[in-house]
Amino acid sequence: MAFIRKRRQEQQLYSKERFSLLLLNLEEYYFEQHTANHVLKKNGTDRRKVRGSLKICSKSVIFEPDEISRPIIKIPLRDCIKIEAPEDNERNLFTGVTPGTISIISNQAFLTKEQNIIAPFKTERGKTEYVFELDVPGKVEDVIHALHQLYRASHLDKLGDQAAMITAILQSRLARASFDKNRFQNVSETLHMECKAEMVTPLVTNPGHVCITDTNLYFQPLNGYPKPVVQVTLHSVRRIYKRRHGLLPLGLEVFCTENDLCSDIYLKFYDTQDRDDVYFYVATYLENHVAEQAAESYMLQWQRGRISNYQYLLHLNNLADRSCNDLSQYPVFPWIIADYSSSELDLTKPETFRDLSKPIGALNKERLERLLERYREMPEPKFMYGSHYSSPGYVLFYLVRVAPEYMLCLQNGKFDHPDRMFNSIAETWKNCLDGATDFKELIPEFYENDSSFLVNNLNLDLGRTQGGKMVENVELPPWASDADDFLQKSRDALESQYVSEHLHEWIDLVFGYKQKGNEAVAAQNVFHPLTYEGGVDLNRIMDPNERVALLTQILEFGQTPKQLFITPHPQRIVPKFKSLSCASSRSIFMTEPPVSPGEESFEDLTEESITLAWNNITKLKLEEQHKIHKGAVTGIAVSSNKSSIFSTSQDSTLKMFSAESKMLQRSVSFSNMALSSCLILPGDTTVICSSWDNNIYFYSIAFGRRQDTLIGHDDAVSKICWHNDCLYSASWDSTVKVWRCVPEELLGTKKHFELVAELEHDVSVNTIHLNDVHTLLASGTKEGTISIWDITTATMLHQLTCHVGTVFDAAFSPDSRHLLSTAEDGYFKVTDVQTGMTISSMASEQLQRCFKWDGNTILSGSQSGELLVWDIVGGKIVERIKGHTGPVTSMWMNEQCNNIITGGEDKQIMFWKQQY
Repeated sequence: MAFIRKRRQEQQLYSKERFSLLLLNLEEYYFEQHTANHVLKKNGTDRRKVRGSLKICSKSVIFEPDEISRPIIKIPLRDCIKIEAPEDNERNLFTGVTPGTISIISNQAFLTKEQNIIAPFKTERGKTEYVFELDVPGKVEDVIHALHQLYRASHLDKLGDQAAMITAILQSRLARASFDKNRFQNVSETLHMECKAEMVTPLVTNPGHVCITDTNLYFQPLNGYPKPVVQVTLHSVRRIYKRRHGLLPLGLEVFCTENDLCSDIYLKFYDTQDRDDVYFYVATYLENHVAEQAAESYMLQWQRGRISNYQYLLHLNNLADRSCNDLSQYPVFPWIIADYSSSELDLTKPETFRDLSKPIGALNKERLERLLERYREMPEPKFMYGSHYSSPGYVLFYLVRVAPEYMLCLQNGKFDHPDRMFNSIAETWKNCLDGATDFKELIPEFYENDSSFLVNNLNLDLGRTQGGKMVENVELPPWASDADDFLQKSRDALESQYVSEHLHEWIDLVFGYKQKGNEAVAAQNVFHPLTYEGGVDLNRIMDPNERVALLTQILEFGQTPKQLFITPHPQRIVPKFKSLSCASSRSIFMTEPPVSPGEESFEDLTEESITLAWNNITKLKLEEQHKIHKGAVTGIAVSSNKSSIFSTSQDSTLKMFSAESKMLQRSVSFSNMALSSCLILPGDTTVICSSWDNNIYFYSIAFGRRQDTLIGHDDAVSKICWHNDCLYSASWDSTVKVWRCVPEELLGTKKHFELVAELEHDVSVNTIHLNDVHTLLASGTKEGTISIWDITTATMLHQLTCHVGTVFDAAFSPDSRHLLSTAEDGYFKVTDVQTGMTISSMASEQLQRCFKWDGNTILSGSQSGELLVWDIVGGKIVERIKGHTGPVTSMWMNEQCNNIITGGEDKQIMFWKQQY
């Protein structure tokens, strides 16, 4: 649980003292502390001293007694009447005041943490003198000077002027100090840069200095709190993200874990360039860092079941600037369950679940109508909802039982009214459905395994409701036996089939294309303009008072996540009849009815053998190789009985090689131009070859001669495919043509082809591929575009700018959900076929000219001649297999996926087989 883990880490740091930065007001700084005595006067003459520490803050003075039984005293500077050193006042020359004394006369003070009990602040009203004796009398003059400055700032009329003066005081203090190099872990460390920054924790920031060396990132707080220096070893860093903090690009968050939402340090800089420089230095010294990951890097993993719904939502929140250190941008999770009254929770019924295609505000039709009526009558800028689905108040509403000090900090030392507290899951859900201004979603804690936020383990006195009931543990729905059971069933619901099928709809609303613009209006998903990124440019607001007021409003109201997607988000691939544990997408996403027990079909055995083959694809061994061409091999086709291998080459020849005799049997030349690809027609009677001379040649295997020539293009034919008496030809003349073969018995011996469709492109087409069920065709061009066509209607579904430079190869996954492509830019890209969205992008250190894949694993032929095995979902190379002496240019794989033939620029064909 991110927030609770963070709080426990802080408790370990603060364990020796009751003081914490949460005792400060929002946007207040803690500057310095002095060991001192609080002098208590009795009957005018009797004096008693209470030992403790005096803390000077930008808006208050705080005294923390050493005795735990005594309360901490917080004196707001705005309520002070006079601050002085009595020994400097002539009227006090003969009163016996001890040197080093400071007198503060105030109309109001707050008392808290008496007996170290967390409770609402007690207010001490009336004109009162607070006298403190510093251990070091010589410090009095400096302390009085600092307090007078801060006193003047607190008594300025306008908040903007107050903030400006306090900022000037802070910057002056930072300028007079620098990072203490004696804090380096090693004297041999090399300093790279030093700058001013603030360490961010929920609701508070702590100013200080950042220092980067060749081995460590340091932060030294100006006040030495909670410890003199915070250190992060660069080699332990796993992720680093630039953040938007206070609507400005000033944040940087560093993680030493792969998946945790809780970072190791969050820094806010005063200058964007400083932030970017620190980011650069940290990223440069990382070996396997994840810096500025794109959402697509996780999308394929989620779609293919490699990561859970929960993990994917965490990643999206992280990428959208949501952080557990920033309560105005706390991670947001959806309400999933809609049934909080049944005794049993049935996750097989759709009515158990909330409609994820609608925002919370649109779930109740009657309330929505009232909101839309107001929206239609509202002047610009219009919004449908007057409150947000995520804000600091909502986060602490859920977490008050484990983070009471945060609630007291946010609400000026008070808990919320007992009737407005988080008392019941069912009541909270009902209020979100019916309340006029309540549209809040949930937080990650509802889907984790720490249930303490639902239980009053701290025995907090949270008050009594109007009905006379004490606010204790959260009331759970009947179907939950206890808090742990509630969280377990909530997790089960989040990972259920229904949610997996519909979660993308909620992602569209919160992180995606329905977040802004016309799509947001159509989806009834419009919030106040100030909540959106870019809704206001603070740098253009010159008036400091307007700027402070606007920033305060935005931070307290809540912020919409950064938009991650501008097109519909792909749906998760949900298994219907097969287990997710299967490795191959072929076996995961079957749509046929399951077979009866004991009736294992031939197809099932084939699927199992294919899965086994791909699981062992790294065990390919070279069996034989033959140099049969005088140029690069461009195409390979194998007869159905596997006895003959046909290959085409840039040397303009078609070769026929015998698998049995290991001899070249035939060599045919159709013209003096290169041949680009070949295939064998069903029945093993005819080989078709495409040529750079604009023609397609038909070669009769039985008669050993050219049977026919199809003259159908105005430039080189780059690739051909065949299915069900239809020939598909791609050409540099910017077309893909579909030809239907008229049956031979109607025409005698010669084949006749009629053009039935022409798929036009803007530039030369270099490759094409048909999906397994022959309903879709993908084409890749010389300018990097990928087009996906519905060949049943000859219509284009998507035209996508995926690559830079020529697309070498493209292929659908066996389930037709995804399209993989590789190009001259050195990238593998996975495209979601339904939405056209790029969901994975993987860079290769060298060009990959051809490949085969099963939806999870890729076998590719590289520029160096190696065969590479990639885990596309994990985004890494898992095996390198030495092969050709130059680029691999062509690849053939049998249906069982355990025999491979490759061709290369080294003019060889190589035969590979798996060896277990």
